[in-house]
Amino acid sequence: MAPLSFVPAGFDSRRAATEYIEAELTKRIMFLDGAMGTQIQDLRLNEADFRGERFKDHPKDLKGNNDLLVLTQPKSIYTIHRNYLLAGADFIETNTFSGTTIAQADYAAEDIVYELNKVAAEIARDACRDVLKETPDRPRFVCGAIGPTNRTCSISPSVENP
Repeated sequence: MAPLSFVPAGFDSRRAATEYIEAELTKRIMFLDGAMGTQIQDLRLNEADFRGERFKDHPKDLKGNNDLLVLTQPKSIYTIHRNYLLAGADFIETNTFSGTTIAQADYAAEDIVYELNKVAAEIARDACRDVLKETPDRPRFVCGAIGPTNRTCSISPSVENP
């Protein structure tokens, strides 16, 4: 897989993008998108939707693995990003809250973590690029997102006594 460009659409360098953001922040509040998880819940997807064709025979349940939707329901994820951008978001986060081998182990999907993260970034980038074509006076940006792991780093069996 080819690496992604780190130059946002509409700019010729990362420095130019940084200068734009710094200048905009002196003039206005810039906005980050909203909660991806609640937008995904609104889609009312079932197990088959999460699996798609590619994972139809996967050995574990996949419903709830929202990150997987970048592979099985990319149009839905793109539409959520696009809607946030059209609503005024300057920054959108990749759909990678659980995009780690630790989190994906719950679904026996550790082997696709790199692909999940890369495709999620590409979908978000494409949404920014497409909205930029409609509103060229307002560039939009992609932020990589990662949530907390679902595993503790403590070896204590009690959270009250770490």
